[in-house]
Amino acid sequence: MDFKKIAEQYKTELFNNILPFWLEKSQDAQFGGYFTCLDRQGNVFDTDKFVWLQGREVWMFAMLYNKVEKRPEWLDCAVQGGEFLKKHGHDGDYNWYFSLTQEGKPLVEPYNIFSYTFATMAFGQLALATGNKEYEQIAKTTFDKILSKVDNPKGKWSKAHPGTRELKNFALPMILCNLALEIEHLLDEEYLLKTIETTIHEVMDVFYRPELGIVVENVTIDGELSDTFDGRLVNPGHAIEAMWFIMDLGERLNRPELIQKATDIALKMVKYGWDDKFGGIFYFMDRNGFPPQQLEWDQKLWWVHVETLITMIKGYQLTGSQECLEWFERIHDYTWTHFKDNEFPEWFGYLNRQGEVLLNLKGGKWKGCFHIPRGLYQCWKTLEKCEIQTKSQKSKSFMNLLKNNVAL
Repeated sequence: MDFKKIAEQYKTELFNNILPFWLEKSQDAQFGGYFTCLDRQGNVFDTDKFVWLQGREVWMFAMLYNKVEKRPEWLDCAVQGGEFLKKHGHDGDYNWYFSLTQEGKPLVEPYNIFSYTFATMAFGQLALATGNKEYEQIAKTTFDKILSKVDNPKGKWSKAHPGTRELKNFALPMILCNLALEIEHLLDEEYLLKTIETTIHEVMDVFYRPELGIVVENVTIDGELSDTFDGRLVNPGHAIEAMWFIMDLGERLNRPELIQKATDIALKMVKYGWDDKFGGIFYFMDRNGFPPQQLEWDQKLWWVHVETLITMIKGYQLTGSQECLEWFERIHDYTWTHFKDNEFPEWFGYLNRQGEVLLNLKGGKWKGCFHIPRGLYQCWKTLEKCEIQTKSQKSKSFMNLLKNNVAL
């Protein structure tokens, strides 16, 4: 593989297509924040604002400002979104609503823990970009609230009847793996490491089931399997995405065995979730092969494939796994062929099982400025590392050849 060429492909798509689309089409010049319900051409078709997507877009432009280039338009975009969230996104005690009107009036109560997680990520990166202490405090306060909700994320808004069938879900410990590193600069070292170890244990020892060889979405409070719709649920994309979070933690902690285990699990999950008939990765599956309760189970979604691209190229870069590289190439071909819109900016999000466009929107209630730009950024930077490693290996091989010739 020509790593330099493919890296440039990802970088160019990010800079020339995706970021200009969101900068131009999503910002609400009247009330602040972002529109995410955008049709194929980028026209707004609904003005409601979803707090986790607001946080994701703040994070994206602040992160790029911090890590790629100090572009004023990126910082301006992030700050105006952050100010909208600071003013309207929570109840005054940093319980973050799920959705708001265009003006910022609350529509749906703070039942969704991911409004909290992406607010934390947003204000953590904003604090780095601006040095604003208020942003720091918002990130730290919200993070503490998340940890206090680990055992009951939805709190009083949970629909489950207490004491009958209490399950815990994979999504929160998965997100915490990423979130801990995102706000590392704001946390005490001992507190950070304790949180990281807890989340690694949950992901790798509780939700990953070696007896099945897969990651499940829900287990009982005691960490056991549940033979129910929710207990049998498998979301291959979630599991694969979590593995690149674990790889990053393995790098941070200098634990190559953790990186290798994450790589092995990711390979199991991509093979498990791959649709041999039409290509692409299934959205939901039942671990016993029963019909899933989700009617959209066989759809092919943008985020599943983009997150798999990140995981596979990181797995190759960190472990040298040729199998990861082969899967990266397969997912790359499928993703760029099916999700990229060759007529208008941004990518499609929702395909049917056959790989045909199901919804031609570019953003909505669940799709915003996050998975595609983050994926392009992560793949671009990782592919650059692969290129450097390849050059280094070639140089070593050449030097060894010279030494052997001298010895002869």
